[in-house]
Formats: sequence, structure tokens, C-alpha cells
Amino acid sequence: MDDCAHHPDTHDSNKWVTSAQATLHCLSGCIIGEVAGLAIGVSLGLAVWATIGLATLLAYISGFTLGVLPVMRRENMGFWPALKLIWIGEAVSIGVMEIAMNGADYWMGGMQAGSIFTWQFAIALAVAVPAGFLAAWPVNAWLLSRNLKACH
Repeated sequence: MDDCAHHPDTHDSNKWVTSAQATLHCLSGCIIGEVAGLAIGVSLGLAVWATIGLATLLAYISGFTLGVLPVMRRENMGFWPALKLIWIGEAVSIGVMEIAMNGADYWMGGMQAGSIFTWQFAIALAVAVPAGFLAAWPVNAWLLSRNLKACH
């Protein structure tokens, strides 16, 4: 049913290539919401926890949207059946990614930047994105090996 079915050998390097592709796809959705949430939070001067909450909420919305739409098209499914197919893998992957990304951004001071146009904001984001990928990659490998995540 999913593209991962073409990669049945889950105990060799192929698993890591497939999981890297799934992680990059997930990351693309997360980044849209994460950056939007951080930009809104920093621009409005929201508290750190409010900014984290907003960034996480928007990352889940954009991540699930980019996860469910390809499944709806490829499998000719409605929204709810497609969401039921992908929700556990996306929820776990995005959750791990968000913990790493928000942690890195906070640690680097991006959420406390005075503006989204500062080096502090840009550098924090440049650290947060790879941190999110590296945290979620082994998790996605595990999810794929247990058929808990679908490739999109």
C-alpha cells in the first residue's frame, strides 16, 4: 500500500536510505509550521513557551497536511481514511522532531531574538533543522521497520 513496500529488507543500509527519505519528507512539513510559529512568536514578542506551543501546533498541522495529501492522491482515499493510515508514524516523527528543533532553537537563543531578521534567529534555525532531522531519522527507521510509518 505504501512506497516502503518496495524496500522489504529492513535490516541493511537500505533501511537507512528509506528512513532518511521519509525523515526529509516529514522535516519539510515540520519546517513550514516551525518557521511560521517561530516567526509569529518572535515578531509578536510572545513568551518562549507560547512560541514553542505555536511552532509545535503549526508544525503538526503542516506536517500532517504534507503527509496525508500524497496518500489521499496515491491511494484514492478520503481525508479520514488517509489520516488513519499515517497518523501514528507522523505523530511520533513530528513529536521527536519538534522536541529536538525547539530545544536547539531555545538553546541557541533564536526564540529570544529581538527580530526574525537577526543572525541569532537565523543561526538558531540553522542548528535546529539538522537537529530535528538527526533526532527523527533513527525513530523513522524504527517506525518503518515495524510498519508504523508509511513513505509518502
